Amino acid sequence: MTLALTGERLTIADIKHFLNNKDTVVITEEALARVKQSRAIVEGIINNKKTIYGITTGFGLFSDVRIDEGEYEQLQTNLIRSHACGVGQPFSEEVSLVMMILRLNTLLKGHSGATVALVEQLVFYINQRIIPVIPQQGSLGASGDLAPLSHLALALIGEGSVYYQGEEVDSRHVLQQLDRQPLQLQAKEGLALINGTQAMTAQGVINYIEAASLGYQAEWIAALTHQALNGITDAYNAHVHKVRNFDEQTAVAERMLDWLEGSELTTRQGEIRVQDAYTLRCIPQIHGASFQVFQYVKEQLEREMNAANDNPLIFDEDDETLVISGGNFHGQPVAFALDFLKLGVSELGNVAERRLERLVNPQLNNGLPAFLSPQPGLQSGAMIMQYAAASLVSENKTLAHPASVDSIPSSANQEDHVSMGTIASRHGYQMIENSRRVIAIECIIALQAVEHKDVDKLSPKTKAKYDELRQIIPSITEDRQFHKDIEAVAQYLRDVSYQQ
Repeated sequence: MTLALTGERLTIADIKHFLNNKDTVVITEEALARVKQSRAIVEGIINNKKTIYGITTGFGLFSDVRIDEGEYEQLQTNLIRSHACGVGQPFSEEVSLVMMILRLNTLLKGHSGATVALVEQLVFYINQRIIPVIPQQGSLGASGDLAPLSHLALALIGEGSVYYQGEEVDSRHVLQQLDRQPLQLQAKEGLALINGTQAMTAQGVINYIEAASLGYQAEWIAALTHQALNGITDAYNAHVHKVRNFDEQTAVAERMLDWLEGSELTTRQGEIRVQDAYTLRCIPQIHGASFQVFQYVKEQLEREMNAANDNPLIFDEDDETLVISGGNFHGQPVAFALDFLKLGVSELGNVAERRLERLVNPQLNNGLPAFLSPQPGLQSGAMIMQYAAASLVSENKTLAHPASVDSIPSSANQEDHVSMGTIASRHGYQMIENSRRVIAIECIIALQAVEHKDVDKLSPKTKAKYDELRQIIPSITEDRQFHKDIEAVAQYLRDVSYQQ
């Protein structure tokens, strides 16, 4: 399968399909024509010796420094080398691959002045899965993701490290192996590669895919907990949710009823109790609100995925050529969205931890053994799994602090307000990992709890999930190293993100 890039219509669904099916990319003829047209404008600027930021001048505070003719290409190479100051652990291979796709898609809009050689080099790297090693830390999220994208650009010119066929190697070595020449950057091309929000947006796309999937996974796990506690289904009645006017809430209620259809363990109001605690009764309201967040994030990311966000931008309309220095590289809209996503995913973990607490607490679990221990006293059972979940949700509360409210001036105060959006994206993914493990812990405990209530009385859909998960982790018949179970279930939930 191929993903046709136009610069205009890329979606998160396209990215998800690309990653799941190991697709390749192609460039449409229309997009390639725009690239050629914008490059011709750059060549005209050079030939006419015009003073244009980033083409014939330096960068940042050096924007008033005119560069001598004949040094324009060296200027771009120097830019990449000097800006490759990323530190810390690298982004995942998936994020770096998506970063290349997004950068390519932006260049195809025809406002960046890139050469055909540059876009073809990106296509080659993407399709051959030559994936740049890009450190996660070092971006301020304005003037673009300068440091991360510089590491991407280094790989294209044969000076950076890449992942290739399961190994981390020098990019020049891979190019020699494939009989491919390193890219020779032309005027403006270094700037065209690194002015943009592709690092935060790429990580944000992965965040969205995994967070939204986790929301769906949390529903069937919550349905197991609901049955283990003989929860009341009346609270999911469609009449309740339609009058609230939130479509996502209504959809969660419908799905919860679908998961619980045919269960002999659920109850109606008044049979055992009149009302459930909020963590069961308000699942549609709580989970639904997270889905509202995810939908907003999706819309913002898809706008940015198809945006021209470098500087300067080139326009050729109505027989007039304009080269305008602006600020589309500023990541504030994406930073806000990614901070918002952190809240949505944090609450999935928060409410899951409260549900699993009800399963292990003998004062709340409707007659189940304390901590679901097979031998209370001699064996601790799920006691410390709840501790681990509590630790993770507490850590998420710290990480939820919005990165986008911070700013530190840079470039001698020329760049005096920045978005910190890439920090928001990185912290968001850490929170997804934390919440996924909390939900995995709820899953492990709920699976054990329903065994005390008779798994044959589960709804057919949740019984199928029970059977599937029991192929991954066994029942708790004695204390064991539960961290292995937690990681096994978390990996299952992670893998499902790209299969749905």
